[in-house]
Amino acid sequence: MSTVKKTKGSEKKPVKAPKSAAVADLKTDKATTGDVPAQDIRIENNDQAPGVRRRDFIHIATVSFAGVGAVAVAMPLVSQMSASADVLALASIEVDVTAIQSGQSIKTSWRKQPVFIRNLTPAEVEDANKVDVGALRDPQSLADRTKPGKENWLITLGVCTHLGCVPLGAAAGEVKGEYGGYFCPCHGSHYDSAARIRKGPAPTNLVVPEFAFISDTVVKIG
Repeated sequence: MSTVKKTKGSEKKPVKAPKSAAVADLKTDKATTGDVPAQDIRIENNDQAPGVRRRDFIHIATVSFAGVGAVAVAMPLVSQMSASADVLALASIEVDVTAIQSGQSIKTSWRKQPVFIRNLTPAEVEDANKVDVGALRDPQSLADRTKPGKENWLITLGVCTHLGCVPLGAAAGEVKGEYGGYFCPCHGSHYDSAARIRKGPAPTNLVVPEFAFISDTVVKIG
């Protein structure tokens, strides 16, 4: 009986197959992208470059649309706040004072407020100039309240500076108070011929609006 001897080292060891290039590339991608395959990143970003995402575009578009909407809403409001044509027309008025005789006064309206226009007599001008301005509650001379060369024309708002009542004295036959000017019967304020407060609760003189004579007989108020 023959004996078969096994030769040492006669068996061949199995040869391992080399790693494919695809597997090596995959490992490289995992190492550089935090174990997330590069292909997965491209899918997540919808083939867009990192930092430019669809939701970023939606946010930008939404903000832009909101800005346009705000402008569209604000334009009508700004338009409504603009002065209308009738308001602009009342910004100033022109009054012909030819018919106002010495010692007379009229009442007109400017910006929905009463205005007194008074043609002072020489005696009234003299009396107003005699007053010690330093002793007045609201110190003003007649010259401070009239125009040079037109000291006889006194133009004031017809609104008492106490509580906004309309004083008497502009129309013929009305009470002019103790100082021959205007009298507010509501709380007893007395104004002199220069419309300066002399007695009563009113804190200041009747207000002189901005005015100018554009001719010898026409005055522009406002």
